Amino acid sequence: MIGATSGIGLAIARGLAQAGADVAATGRRQELVNAAADSIEALGRRTLRVASDVTSAKSLEALHDVCVRTFGQVDILVNAAGITMRAPSLEMPETRWQEIMDTNFTGTLRACRLFGREMVQRGYGRILNIGSLTSVVALYEVAAYAASKAAVASLTKSLAIEWARAGVCVNAILPGVFRTALNAGLLDGTARGGELLARTPMARFGEVDDLVGAAVFLASESARFVTGQLLAVDGGFLASGVNQ
Repeated sequence: MIGATSGIGLAIARGLAQAGADVAATGRRQELVNAAADSIEALGRRTLRVASDVTSAKSLEALHDVCVRTFGQVDILVNAAGITMRAPSLEMPETRWQEIMDTNFTGTLRACRLFGREMVQRGYGRILNIGSLTSVVALYEVAAYAASKAAVASLTKSLAIEWARAGVCVNAILPGVFRTALNAGLLDGTARGGELLARTPMARFGEVDDLVGAAVFLASESARFVTGQLLAVDGGFLASGVNQ
């Protein structure tokens, strides 16, 4: 699991471990990788303590190689690495735009190609990408993030149809509004947070464990005929029009 040392990624990593998978939860910060590994080992599963950076092909190659040496093969890939920045599009520095795209979209592509190649050759695999509400609808002043996540959604569908006959299922989860370290400053006590809450029919922000069931399903044999899907776990956000 890439980008699995905090927030949504860590919750899914723990959920897969609880479901019986050995999980290598990785990210850029070694101390967070170690903490995630501790929690996975506490569940009785094998793991690794390898940091990685999705913006570096060499870093991902090293991660891939140690995963194969340790586990023999990789059956499930989860791409959860992501960064964001709120800014008017006219004021967004191009360097920051490129950083967001390289992490959220191109990093996902790198991992899918690297781990997906052997899945295709072996005739089995499950790839789960983490998208966003912004894969489908626009949110104010996060154009770079939205563009990157819309690209992830499109990539998910494209790889799904390319690799379907090889037995590799590629899907995405679109989380609704979840309070995490990434977005807490945008949600708590702000008009933006109030609007997002009002747009969510369940009238609450998501809790990261709300995503676990969807992730376990899409990673399992029960989803063997499910591919190219964008599964929203959003408390009804994308379905909502007038909520009262």
